[in-house]
Amino acid sequence: MLVALLFFSCNGNNNRFDATGTFEATEVIVSSESSGKLLVFNLEEGQVLKSGQKIGAIDSTQLYLNKLQLRENQKAVLAGKPDIKTQMEATKREIENTQSEKKRIENLVKGEVASQKQLDDINTKLAVLESRLAAQQSSLNITTSTLTQQSNAINAQLAMVQDQLKKCKIINPIDGTVLTKYAMQNEMTLSGKALYKVANLSSVILRAYVSGSQLSEIKLGQSVRVLVDAPDDGYKEYAGTITWVSDKAEFTPKTIQTKDERANLVYAVKINVKNDGYLKLGMYGEVKF
Repeated sequence: MLVALLFFSCNGNNNRFDATGTFEATEVIVSSESSGKLLVFNLEEGQVLKSGQKIGAIDSTQLYLNKLQLRENQKAVLAGKPDIKTQMEATKREIENTQSEKKRIENLVKGEVASQKQLDDINTKLAVLESRLAAQQSSLNITTSTLTQQSNAINAQLAMVQDQLKKCKIINPIDGTVLTKYAMQNEMTLSGKALYKVANLSSVILRAYVSGSQLSEIKLGQSVRVLVDAPDDGYKEYAGTITWVSDKAEFTPKTIQTKDERANLVYAVKINVKNDGYLKLGMYGEVKF
């Protein structure tokens, strides 16, 4: 009877789970995008954050002053733009007067009162004025175009500074809970330096392992039962969904048990589980397909 009891006990233990693993979550390490002093860093480990929430700021005084300087430079450049219409007005009026004088002389030449030389002289004067107007317009257009390009270059510099100012704001990227805080307010930080780690714990992932013989029993989207330890030697059950199955075998991790303990090679499986707050990262879990 004792042998039979041990046999059924072992069988029951083996049938309790088909795979085991530990819980993990999508973790994001938020790093500084700028260098400077952390003027504001309102953050504590365990704090729940929203996506897009502003939680800190890096000193941006020099960038702001640079922005003001660029704006003043741009005003100075634009102030140098010539008023093409006003500057060409005098030459245009002189041409109009010369054209009127030409018509008068043409009539005098027809009446043999004025000489052909007078008409030739007025034509030459008109041609010179028209050439001067064309050269003046070309010069003014080149000056305007050059100043416009300089203004556009300053606009690009302003956009760069504005982007750098934006990066001085520390914005939380996802809904989640702060797991680790790596920096403190008033510390100096560098671009790329880790500030804190955040993870979305509303839905966690159980990374379990199955043997090759179990692959035919599972598929993506399959609903499974997930068991975790509960008080009084009991188990708490959750509904899970298989979201990923590895296509490569690996050696069984030392901390993981498999249904077939003789299996040396196993395949990783990710099971999505909705968290009610009881599940913790690193917690051990069992899966029943």
